[in-house]
Amino acid sequence: MEVQELVQRAEKLERELRSLPGGTVVYKNIRGKRQPYLQWAEQGKTKSRYLKQEERERVIAEVAKRKQAQAELREIRLQLQNQTPRHSMGYYPSLSFREKAYQEYYPWRTNVMRGEALIHQMRQVGSYGKRDCYRQLNRFLTEEMNGRVCLLYGLRRTGKTTMLFQAMNDLSPEERAKCVYIKARPTDSMADVDADLQALWKQGARYIFLDEVTLLKDFIDGAALFSDVYAIMGMKIVLSGTDSLGFWFTQTQELYDRTFTIHTTYIPFQEYSRLLGVNDLDEYIRYGGTLRRGELAFEDPDALAFDAAFRDDESTRKYIDTAICNNIQHSLACCRDGRYFRHLRDLYEAGELTSAIQRIIESMNHRFLLSVLTRPFKSHDLGSAAELLRKQGDITRRTLILDQIDREAIAQKLMDLLQIRNQEDLKVGLTPAHVKEIREYLQALDLVMDCPAHSLAGEQAEYILFTQPGMRYCQAEALVYVLMNDESFLSFPPVEREIACEKILEEVRGRMMEDIVLMETARALPRGTEAFKLTSARGELDMVIHARGSQKCEAYEIKHSDQIVPMQYHALEDEAFCAETARQYGEIGKKCVIYKGESRMLDNGVEYVNVEAYLNNMNRLTIN
Repeated sequence: MEVQELVQRAEKLERELRSLPGGTVVYKNIRGKRQPYLQWAEQGKTKSRYLKQEERERVIAEVAKRKQAQAELREIRLQLQNQTPRHSMGYYPSLSFREKAYQEYYPWRTNVMRGEALIHQMRQVGSYGKRDCYRQLNRFLTEEMNGRVCLLYGLRRTGKTTMLFQAMNDLSPEERAKCVYIKARPTDSMADVDADLQALWKQGARYIFLDEVTLLKDFIDGAALFSDVYAIMGMKIVLSGTDSLGFWFTQTQELYDRTFTIHTTYIPFQEYSRLLGVNDLDEYIRYGGTLRRGELAFEDPDALAFDAAFRDDESTRKYIDTAICNNIQHSLACCRDGRYFRHLRDLYEAGELTSAIQRIIESMNHRFLLSVLTRPFKSHDLGSAAELLRKQGDITRRTLILDQIDREAIAQKLMDLLQIRNQEDLKVGLTPAHVKEIREYLQALDLVMDCPAHSLAGEQAEYILFTQPGMRYCQAEALVYVLMNDESFLSFPPVEREIACEKILEEVRGRMMEDIVLMETARALPRGTEAFKLTSARGELDMVIHARGSQKCEAYEIKHSDQIVPMQYHALEDEAFCAETARQYGEIGKKCVIYKGESRMLDNGVEYVNVEAYLNNMNRLTIN
């Protein structure tokens, strides 16, 4: 073949390769059965994915087709090197084939996908449900945005790339033909992107979807290129990535007031339920935070995959490391030569920033757990777990185990354990300044949010809520089971130990249910209305909703139970406590218990509302 024919054939093979899966098919022995996995290398690490029955034949055929295409492309490489003059190829033995031969026929510096290869990717997501925030992306693409660029960002596995292909797919055929998808690589630069955008503009491209853009080392300092040049020219530019902190920095610097932002990290229960078909709050508590379906299919070997977030303590730590710690470190290192490291620079230079972030997240979760297990005489504590076990209607599950162990000793052991986990052998000790700055960055990632806890005495305490419940629950679960290896605890029969552990974890789920309801309510309320915990010397309300300036409020108790028990609403019937609350926040127009059972109204005027029904109707939340 002539050089031009070789070039055209190579271009066709390149397009085919972009649409075919990478890696090889290997077989693993899973529970005595030989199961196929797609295995590949990513950033120096070997990764794999279980092949489900319905996709095996297709994937195996595609892998074989890719190998055949790669072999043919290697042959073309040799022919091009033999037929093309070295001076026109810029031939140097140290350069890759793309840098040598592609100088003649591959016009792009970055990984540009368009045409049939892009349409193939669009079709792959045709049957997927859409995130609630998808409406914002559609609005950006269809309305006049006056030179702004769209920033689509959030932690891993929250649907960003899927949204990009869904948005392209929903455009008209004429607009779809003007779409380009670019997946940035660490080796790319803003200069590479600029060169490709210039060429794409001349070829009629008007919709640019740039994924993993924060991998560009000079992105944060050069992001104004997108708004000041190409968006003004008429391009619709969507920038997506997992380094949320990097986008946060660009909004305050290079892209100030020229952005249309969409956050994907927080996935509320209603949306999680709709997308995954899981209308069970306990499932959300255990796995909520990402959109990985395999975690719920326990009979599927895919659920055991290396990257199943929040399945166990190890997978949770790995997710925190890769999705959060690396996110923060990469963004800090790439922004203004590391100016935003502030007090964290000493940790970074000592190679200990990842460990510090891990420990602070664990510490926040552990303090939450400690408060669940040790706070006295509250609705969710070790004492109430002991009382419930004593009163079990099923005699086979009735046990005095939590009465007979030394609860003070266990509480002390828990505190000692937390100190051990948080006092690793570090060269640089954590200071209050380190903790403050890391927490500030965690808030910028939408990982945590502050929720006020009011007191009728006029005090206001700090109360931190995690937006990813699965992360908190798995770490709490792991710590509880470590704690339950106490020598005195191990002296009891295995059945009693199992019952006690489950009861303690039920208390943890109860507190997490309180947090989820409080957080989702606070986020859904209109401006000027707040939700908060309320305490006084007489008792505690799990949630009060109050519109500032109004003379009315609503009082809620939140219970992880499907039973109606008078003790659940004793605070709502405490006349002195209610009168004290009314004096400060206005007349209590609604008294309600949110629980796991069916919704109903009691004769005393206390309303019981099913928690899943409550969370699924947040968009219709009104204050009476």
